Amino acid sequence: MTVVEKFLGKCVNVPGDRCYFENKGIWAKTDKKFITFGLTEPALVLAGGINDLDWLVSDGEPVSIGDTIIFCITGKILYIDAPLAGHIQFNHTSKLNVSLIAHDPYGEGWMFKIKPDDAAEHELRNFSSAEHYIQSLKSTEGFKNPDGLKGGISEICKAVYSGIREQKL
Repeated sequence: MTVVEKFLGKCVNVPGDRCYFENKGIWAKTDKKFITFGLTEPALVLAGGINDLDWLVSDGEPVSIGDTIIFCITGKILYIDAPLAGHIQFNHTSKLNVSLIAHDPYGEGWMFKIKPDDAAEHELRNFSSAEHYIQSLKSTEGFKNPDGLKGGISEICKAVYSGIREQKL
């Protein structure tokens, strides 16, 4: 387990026992017949947490790579696409209690499982190791603003927030 002490003002973990879909912030872990997926702690921090979610396909339905399967309301709007082809199973507990996703994203807060088609397991090769995932995060706001300063770190943000602070409303 790699711990990033300062990531947008939070301490986040990235377990080494799974692989990562870098640009989506999704982790994957293989077990006997299924591959389990969830959101990473860094992705949850960058999204501003998770407030609600809805499934866009039915439980047990076959999905193809790229099918939009989950709609999340976070600090932003987030659509999650199927990273593999196969039959999908959702975590009903995490839908009923979305705070579980933030509190235990690598355990009970998993979001869905896919029983992959025979050829789909080869798609896991497109996922990254924990080390590569952490490297990909270095260009994000999480690493650029490790203390989680309001208004971010760009000069434009600083100017806007300074201007707002100085206004007499």
